[in-house]
Amino acid sequence: MVSLTEQILGQHPDPVLQRLRQADRIWQQLRTEETKFSEFVKESSQNLGKSPWDVVVSGGTLGILIATSLQQRGFRVALLERGKLRGRDQEWNISRQELAKFREIGLLSEEELEKAIASEYNPTRVTFHQGVEIWVNNVLNIGVDPVYLLETLKQKFLASGGTLLENTALKGVTVHPDGVVLDTGETTLSTRLLLDAMGHFSPIVQQARQGEKPQGICLVVGSCATGYSDNTTGDLIASFTPIDHQCQYFWEAFPARDGRTTYLFTYLDADPERFSLEFMMEEYLRLLPQYQNIELSQLEFKRFLFGFFPAYRNSPVQFPWSRILPVGDSSGAQSPVSFGGFGSMVRHLKRLTLGIEEALNADFLDQKSLALLQPYQPNIMVTWLFQRTMSVSMAQKIDPNQINGLLTGVFQVMDELGEEVLKPFLQDVVRFSGLAKTLPRVNPKLVLPLLPQVGLGLLLDWLFHYINLALYTVLYHLSLPLEPWVKHLSPQWQYYYHRWRDGWQYGAGLDEES
Repeated sequence: MVSLTEQILGQHPDPVLQRLRQADRIWQQLRTEETKFSEFVKESSQNLGKSPWDVVVSGGTLGILIATSLQQRGFRVALLERGKLRGRDQEWNISRQELAKFREIGLLSEEELEKAIASEYNPTRVTFHQGVEIWVNNVLNIGVDPVYLLETLKQKFLASGGTLLENTALKGVTVHPDGVVLDTGETTLSTRLLLDAMGHFSPIVQQARQGEKPQGICLVVGSCATGYSDNTTGDLIASFTPIDHQCQYFWEAFPARDGRTTYLFTYLDADPERFSLEFMMEEYLRLLPQYQNIELSQLEFKRFLFGFFPAYRNSPVQFPWSRILPVGDSSGAQSPVSFGGFGSMVRHLKRLTLGIEEALNADFLDQKSLALLQPYQPNIMVTWLFQRTMSVSMAQKIDPNQINGLLTGVFQVMDELGEEVLKPFLQDVVRFSGLAKTLPRVNPKLVLPLLPQVGLGLLLDWLFHYINLALYTVLYHLSLPLEPWVKHLSPQWQYYYHRWRDGWQYGAGLDEES
């Protein structure tokens, strides 16, 4: 019998069913096989001498952001991309205040920012099965056109003297005391600093993690289609079913320039018994009519979307080598409940640009100095408990509506506390002030059943990071009066101070207030 997935995706002009099954093979390998990694990075004690580039960025899709920013500051930058540097057709959703960071860092003008916006809508909804329905404005309601954005940055990068090497894959890296040599298979390049923007499955990241399996997975499928009668509002997170197949289904919906984008996603572990992406696509097509109150026959599918996003407790990842720094998805700097690398990259773009600029100018490119650009962030670590409360292990038996009930109770409290608590949380900005106001008001009857689900160890671990979240909040505010005296410190201590201050600020979720 032909499944819905085979029937609908098989008729699509793109080989989307083939690509889905290719992704499934990778997902199956992650679940069932020991993660393999090669010695992609090697070390040499021999000096190179002067390198032609200050920075080489490997991975162009998000790497073009930091590459252009550094090139415009006068550094010699090369960008490697294994294919053609082009944005995908599907829009990236972000909030307008986050998008303004492009203007703050000098990458885009106000006019260019407006041109980059492909769609905009209000309001967006948060709703849960048999529970709350909340509407908010100006949260992830901007759809950015990646094709225009990346092409604009590409032209700025080239115009300012940057070197773009398309259809060039990185094959290996050798770290020397005074530089890094990159092997592309056809040629070699040397640079003072390598930025790894190759994503979650970067061979450099895999070697640094030594084959470690991710502790959390966000599995996602979706589509963009026309034919919806109502396409003026969105869903940030929605559920209308109880726990099924040992997971809770969540939905997102966004108006797009050429239709309506809908996603089905869930939080899992990498247990070998977890279902496939193709099964999840089948569930998506089965439930989409109920979710959007429409028949599949009324829709014209423009494209299908699918993937899985790993998250590691040991994040952000620390590289053991000098002169290599991960950025974007490679860094693991996003929380385990968010699976949008674009938003995380934009959020950290100013911090990374200024920090890398300072490191290059003072030649602080050793492992210890670069590690300060990948700081511990308690506001990310506390979200591991949230991710765990929204997932179910294969062996657990819990109330089918436990997750919906908990989320309803939490979001009702945040809604009552007002937008100053609710909106940052919806934008994946976790602050001590918001948690301290919310948690005491959540009904204990909703929290107590979670203890067997999450376990005492994770709860104690969360408490440690929660205390650090408070500490980082205090440390950041105490650091502000010290700014006038910092300029009198040595370059090394200025660098250290700035990295500690950034760590406190971003680790406390206070970067959005700057």
